[in-house]
Amino acid sequence: MKLKKAIVIGSGIGGIATALRLKSMNYDVTVFENNNFPGGKLTSFNLGPYRFDAGPSLLTMPHFIDELFVLFDENPRDYFNYKKKEISCKYFWDDGVMLNAYSEKSKFINEINKTLGVNKSIVSAYLLKAKRKYDLTKSMFLEQSLHKLKTYFSKDLLIGLFNVFSFQINKTLNQVNESELKEPHLVQLFNRFATYNGSSPYKTPGMMTLVQHLEQEYGTYVSDKGMNNITKSLYDLAIRHGVKFKFESYVSKILVNNKKAVGVMVGEKSYNSEIVVSNMDIVPTYRNLLKNHYQPEKTLNQERSSSALIFYWGIKKEFKNLDLHNIFFSKDYKKEFQSIFEDNTISTDPTVYVNITSKDVKGDAPNNHENWFVMINSPNDSGQDWDSMINDVKSNVLKKINKLLNINLEDFIEYEKIYTPRTIQANTQSYMGSLYGSSSNNLMSAFLRHPNFSKDILNLYFCGGSVHPGGGIPLCLLSAKIVSQLIKNK
Repeated sequence: MKLKKAIVIGSGIGGIATALRLKSMNYDVTVFENNNFPGGKLTSFNLGPYRFDAGPSLLTMPHFIDELFVLFDENPRDYFNYKKKEISCKYFWDDGVMLNAYSEKSKFINEINKTLGVNKSIVSAYLLKAKRKYDLTKSMFLEQSLHKLKTYFSKDLLIGLFNVFSFQINKTLNQVNESELKEPHLVQLFNRFATYNGSSPYKTPGMMTLVQHLEQEYGTYVSDKGMNNITKSLYDLAIRHGVKFKFESYVSKILVNNKKAVGVMVGEKSYNSEIVVSNMDIVPTYRNLLKNHYQPEKTLNQERSSSALIFYWGIKKEFKNLDLHNIFFSKDYKKEFQSIFEDNTISTDPTVYVNITSKDVKGDAPNNHENWFVMINSPNDSGQDWDSMINDVKSNVLKKINKLLNINLEDFIEYEKIYTPRTIQANTQSYMGSLYGSSSNNLMSAFLRHPNFSKDILNLYFCGGSVHPGGGIPLCLLSAKIVSQLIKNK
């Protein structure tokens, strides 16, 4: 029997996951990728003897990755292994306060009590409320299409609506944290979770406290071969089961006939299929591949998420007091986000995130050396002169790190590579270099994200971080799952 054909545009993590799910449904799947490698943002590179993960550095909810191996009756432990971190992140403040965010909930609560003097019952109640939000909304917001009518005729939705006031959607994340936690260090720590979807804690709804629950409930993990092994293991899985990948193949057009997607154009050649799934950012998908079709302007013109300025540093020194994930907070968090979302620039006192995979991944740096992935939240690319900004930002970053670690770090940097939002856009087709598609700085952001299917063109679907349910590895994997369910039930 001849298999139905499916085409996936882009081999980001959402695209590979979608290809795998469609293959498990007995489709003949071809993935077209503009780059000469798979992975989108989830790739790696080397600088001399140092290896760096180029993009996402946080691994949570790895069971979504394991699911894809199970689809093909394979044991994920044969190809992809990880361990849970005892310390999710180490936090540093300019006033000398340092806090270990332990994965184990009681240890985390005890650490907050010991270091910041916050009553344990306050933190426990906060985390319990965050869990309740997640449990009430995960079915509708994360596991199904928000844009199908049947989603709204479910028991889960009715329960959610009955409890809608507990979601704190009428307050910002910062307002919730200030009213419930009060202690300034802890408020700033929990405000930080707005950055997980590229938003501001002073704008995103209080509903977003559920992100804290996800990290605390499921923990953070480290892949034994680095984040890029997620891409490699899933790509190899796809190859083993017959998914075809065509690299250096830029799709210039989605072919539509009688309001039905029927294939794609690559150069001068057309490829026909019964299903087309775009893993490209939703904006260039419409602007470039669907030029002559209806453009959902309200969706495409939403405020974009934040981006990042990233320094990759090979450091000829080892820091025993740092871990895999480290945060050096700014003094004025509100001013930092105002700089990003209102002034389109980077604060002179930015929060600095330092990821050091050599702490856990043997061979990522020489002995007694470390590979530093140093990320600063930034505005997306709206025409700034990034080249002129780099030196100032680097100087401010070093000033903060040097003060908190009592070091002259510049003396130990022997390799350097820099990514700006413009680099991110060029490498991954992410519109304006935004990391998470649109921001969640709006009460209706979840509903304004583009659905995982086209309402105007049959057999056209969308996955990845710029569409429902959102950005980040777990949500990209969930977008693939939603697409496969839509296709299965069509």
